[in-house]
Amino acid sequence: MSILEVENIGKRFGGLKALDNVNLSIKEGTVHALIGPNGAGKSTLLNVLVGKLVPDTGSVMFDGQSVLGRAPHEINQMGISRVFQTPEIFGDLSVMENMMIPCFAKRDGSFRMHALERMMDEKQIVASAEEMLVEMNMIDKREMHAAAMSRGDKRRLEIGMCLAQQPRLLLLDEPTAGMARADTNNTIDLLRQISEERDITIVIIEHDMHVVFSLAQRITVLAQGTPLVEDTPDNIKGHPKVREAYLGETAV
Repeated sequence: MSILEVENIGKRFGGLKALDNVNLSIKEGTVHALIGPNGAGKSTLLNVLVGKLVPDTGSVMFDGQSVLGRAPHEINQMGISRVFQTPEIFGDLSVMENMMIPCFAKRDGSFRMHALERMMDEKQIVASAEEMLVEMNMIDKREMHAAAMSRGDKRRLEIGMCLAQQPRLLLLDEPTAGMARADTNNTIDLLRQISEERDITIVIIEHDMHVVFSLAQRITVLAQGTPLVEDTPDNIKGHPKVREAYLGETAV
C-alpha cells in the first residue's frame, strides 16, 4: 500500500524547469531513496512535499489527503517530518532541552493550559524526552550543550526530535553530509534500527551511495527534474540510465 502518491508534479523557477512531470509512489513502511546529480530536483521535490514550495502542476497525496495548499506546520501535524541538510537544533540549549521542545509541542499544540495541568504535563514531557534520548543512545549527553556536539550527534539529536513528533513519514535531506565515516556508519545503523522497529516510512536524499545501498529497498533516479528509473538497489547498480545521468554517457 502506498502512503505517498506524487502525480505529474511540475515546478519552474523563471526559465528553469526544476521538476518536470514527476510521478512517484512510496510504499508504506519502506526506505525509498532519491538519487541523482546536483540540480536534479531532489531537494525541490522535498520542499514541495513539506509545503515550502507550491508546484505549478500536479498533486501530492499523503495517506489519501492532499498536502498542497497546506502550511508546513499543518503538513507536520499530518505526520510528515523532515531532517534538513544542516542539523536544525537549538545550539544554545542542552540536549535534554532540545528534546523536550517537540515532546511539548506534540502534547500541547495550542499552548493553552492551566498552571496545574502544565505542571503535571511537564513531568510527562520530561519522561517522554528521556525515553527518546535513551532510544537515540544519548541519555548520557542530556546535560551537554548541543552546540558542542559532533555533527553526527547533532544529526542523531535532530532525528530523535523528529521521531518525538511520531511521524508516519520521515524525509531526510543529505543526512550524512559533512560527517566522518564513523559518524556516517553510526547514522546508517540508527536509520536501519528506526526502519525496523518503528511503523514509519523513510524517504532519503543522499549522494553517498554507501548510505543509499545500505538502507534503501527502492531507489528513484532523477536527472534534470525528471525520474529516469525506479527499481531495487541491485537492479539500479550499473543501470545504463543511471550511468548516463552520473557520467554523461551511456554504459556500453
